[in-house]
Amino acid sequence: MTADREIQDEELMGVAQDPEQALRLHRSLRTIADTTSLDPALRDMARSVLSGHVDVKDAFQDPRYAEAVYQRMHEIRRAADDQTYAERQQSKVRFAEWDARQQEELDRARAERDAPAHDSGREGRRGQR
Repeated sequence: MTADREIQDEELMGVAQDPEQALRLHRSLRTIADTTSLDPALRDMARSVLSGHVDVKDAFQDPRYAEAVYQRMHEIRRAADDQTYAERQQSKVRFAEWDARQQEELDRARAERDAPAHDSGREGRRGQR
């Protein structure tokens, strides 16, 4: 992401039901913004939302972005329909591996988000204030 400012998870709470969903949506938008193989309209939408130039609700209602999302879903569905049984099984294995990596990354992101702020330089030598 090359924006000067990037929205925070909290700014996605207009569409997310809880902080966990906002975290996942934020990560998904970053992935879309940075994936060069995706439709430029999808990448533009993600970058616009991440930079705060477009509200996430407005992006979901924009016909240009909605068409790009629909087209991508259609491509994914067509590719899934064209897979052989063996390819589907291998896809399941790859997905399970990817999902485990994603879960580890989410756990790290949650830990960073939920960690208490460091009190730099305010504590004495023995941890006393």
